[in-house]
This record gives sequence, structure tokens and C-alpha cells, in this order.
Amino acid sequence: MRIKLLFFSVLFLAYLAKGQQTNERFVVDIDYLLYMPEGYENDTTVQWPLMMFLHGAGEQGIDLEKVKVHGPPMMIEQGHKFPFIVISPQARRGWNTDMLYKLMQNMISTKRIDPDRVYLTGLSMGGFGTWKLAIEHPEMFAAIAPICGGGNAEDIWKLRHMPVWCFHGADDTVVPLSSSEKMVNALKNYNKTVKFTVYPGVGHDSWVKAYDDSLLYDWLLQQKRFRYKQVEIDTVIYQKYTGEYLLREGGVETPFNILVENGKLIARVNNRNHELKPASETIFFLDENQPIEFHFNRNEEGKIDRIKLFEDKIIEIEKIK
Repeated sequence: MRIKLLFFSVLFLAYLAKGQQTNERFVVDIDYLLYMPEGYENDTTVQWPLMMFLHGAGEQGIDLEKVKVHGPPMMIEQGHKFPFIVISPQARRGWNTDMLYKLMQNMISTKRIDPDRVYLTGLSMGGFGTWKLAIEHPEMFAAIAPICGGGNAEDIWKLRHMPVWCFHGADDTVVPLSSSEKMVNALKNYNKTVKFTVYPGVGHDSWVKAYDDSLLYDWLLQQKRFRYKQVEIDTVIYQKYTGEYLLREGGVETPFNILVENGKLIARVNNRNHELKPASETIFFLDENQPIEFHFNRNEEGKIDRIKLFEDKIIEIEKIK
């Protein structure tokens, strides 16, 4: 169970791993174009923003020159100067998001990249890849800009804190407008800030207008990776959340308590305390860098009756006392 892993397993796994080593090899076989902005070498203390661009189906293969036919790689080839590092990988056959994630990790660890300003965009097949990679790893990106893409909206709630600007052509007959509409409309239930630009009279190549608009890059550079911010609230409010709760998942019941100690709201599980930090009067988090949050919900009578836990999935936790 995920909540058990969250509360119980970290110290246990760290203990088991102590003193153990294994032989490993990290290999990512993927070709990519890399653009370094002017001034990167001038000051070795400066960290730079990074944008990853994912191409469409027509550019996949083993010839990197094909990646230069659209979007930022084409603009760079034509002499355009971007104020950030641009990495444009080439898919051999569809996007492997696990490989893209490892590539991004490697770039961040080997280049002077600001981890709070990492952006993701893509067109057509790359638009689908943008949605998918961001949903799988929302903790990595500061903002995304999917163009004429789509995807599975089941886990779209994981982008509830993500700045998103989506683009599509109204007359697209390759990837219908409804593909982006489905993602955007689902996301609006969790993220009211999502931006959606539909170009009237434009077909599948909506990326031409999107990438030619400097406002897109200005908007990207204004975004920073989401972090929870602890706010000050009246600790009297904490008393409303105290009590015994019960997690039911996979046929297993896990009770735990919420209590107040030294002016802090504490989740006590198996005699281990975990501070719940307030992001608002009803939303609490464990770590500013992890997208895990606890929503205390009131019933029709105004009493707290459950917690909605946002982690790898949404889990309902009942208050029983």
C-alpha cells in the first residue's frame, strides 16, 4: 500500500540498504540535438533554464537531421537564439517516457541547469508524449506546452499544480481538436489556470503559430517548479482534524491517528510521528518538493469526515472517531 510505504518503509529500506552495494551500469541509447545558449560558458556559476522538445511521428528514426524540420530545432537551425538550453531527442519508434526521464535526469546532473526551470513541449506525437511524461513525473517540470496532442486523462489530476498552455488547430483532421479538449477539460477540474489556445482555420500544423509566438517562451520563463509553501494558520483549527482515521485498501485496514503536539498537526502511524504542514486551512503536505497532499473534507454538517490523499493515486481515508 502506498501510504504504508510513505509512512513505514523509508527508514526500513534505508536500514536494509546500509552496507550493501551492487554493480550497475547506466546506459541510455538515444540521440538528441543539444543547443547551448549564448553566454553559457561566460559565467560558470550561472544555472540555465532547460526546454525539452518532442517531435512528431514524421521525424522518428535514426537521422537527427529530420528533427530539424519543425519547432525549436528548425528555428535554431535558421539562426534563432533561445535564452535557455534546448534538448531535442529523436524517437526511433514512439516516445519511451522512461528513457526521456533518464535523459532529463542526466542533463540536469551534467549541465548547469536550474532544476526549478525545466520545461517540456512537443507537437503531435510529441504533444502526446508531453502530456504522458508530465503526468508520470510532475515533480520534474516547471511548465508544459503540448501542441496538437492528447492522451489518457485518468491521471490528469497529477498536473493540478502544473502551469499548462495547450495549443490546437480547430480544423485538425490528423489529431482532432477533441483530443486536446478532453485533456484540458479534465484538467480544469483540478487546475483552473490551464491555458488553451485554439487557432481557427488551422489544421494539424498548429505548431507553426505556437512556436512562432514569443509569448510562449516568455510565459515559460515566468514559470518555476511548484513547491508547497507552509502558511501560518490558527492552531485551534487543528483540533477539528484530530481523531482516528482508517485507510481501507486492497482488503487491508490501516488505522492511524491525527493529533496536535507542540502546536503542530501530527499523523501518528505505528508510533511514528509525521508532521502535516499547512498549505491552507484544509490542505496539508509532508515535503515541499513532493506532490503528496492531504485534503480534509467536511460533510454536509460541516464536520470532518474523511481525508482525500493525493499521492500516486487518490485515496479516500475515513474518519472513524
